[in-house]
Amino acid sequence: MIVLFDTNVILDVILDRQPFSESASILLSKVEKGEIIGRICPTTITTIYYLANKAFNRKKADQCIDLLLNLLEVASVNRVVIETARALEFKDFEDAVVYASALHSGCNCIVTRNHKDFSASEIPVFSSEELLQMLKAKN
Repeated sequence: MIVLFDTNVILDVILDRQPFSESASILLSKVEKGEIIGRICPTTITTIYYLANKAFNRKKADQCIDLLLNLLEVASVNRVVIETARALEFKDFEDAVVYASALHSGCNCIVTRNHKDFSASEIPVFSSEELLQMLKAKN
């Protein structure tokens, strides 16, 4: 299973946002164990860096990015992805880019805390908790 992690889920872990960080951390551990393939949109990397630098410092922000790059694949954002995102009827363009990136990168689902941001998604959208429950049900 290939999962695209939305920015808010990664931030839940990095900023230890309770109660969401636990399930998000478990999902990332499943990526680390090779049980699922995790991907992130390139826009997530820039947002994470900005917020980690602001919350902590540049060294910690660099460490966060290094960890993400070692753990997760980076989905593509190219002209086709941007054109797809522009054609979508998403309220937020950044969410449209995340979705189009998942779509064109062969992701099976998106994990996010903001289902409504992806209400037009043709790809299944789950919260961290929902995806964990689904993975447990499969085993």
